[in-house]
Amino acid sequence: MQRDAMLTQLGYVPNDALLSQLQKIEENTLGYEKIQKHIMDLHDALKVDGSCVVMSNTRDNFKIKVDAPSIEIAQEAHEKIQHFSEKFKVDVEKVESKNAYYILGFSH
Repeated sequence: MQRDAMLTQLGYVPNDALLSQLQKIEENTLGYEKIQKHIMDLHDALKVDGSCVVMSNTRDNFKIKVDAPSIEIAQEAHEKIQHFSEKFKVDVEKVESKNAYYILGFSH
C-alpha cells in the first residue's frame, strides 16, 4: 500500500511531514510489510468502538487509542487488540496511565 493511501485510510491528509513520519514508523516497525494490512483491518474494526490507530506524536510507532464511550465498549476494544496481537503475532506495548498501546511489530 502506498504511503498516501495509508495516511488517507487512517484519516490524515497526506503532506511531506506526515509522509516522513510514516516512513520512520514503517522503518521502526519490525516486519511492517507482513502486518500493514492487519493494522488497517484493526483500525477499521476499532472505529465502531470509537477507537482507532494513529501515528504517535512521541515515538516512531503506530498507537492504538481506545476512546470508547463506555467501559463495556472499551473492553470490547481491548479484546479486539488482544485478538489482533495473538492472531497476527504482533507485539503491542501498553502505554502507562493511558488507554492506549504502541504497535511494536511482528513477533517471530
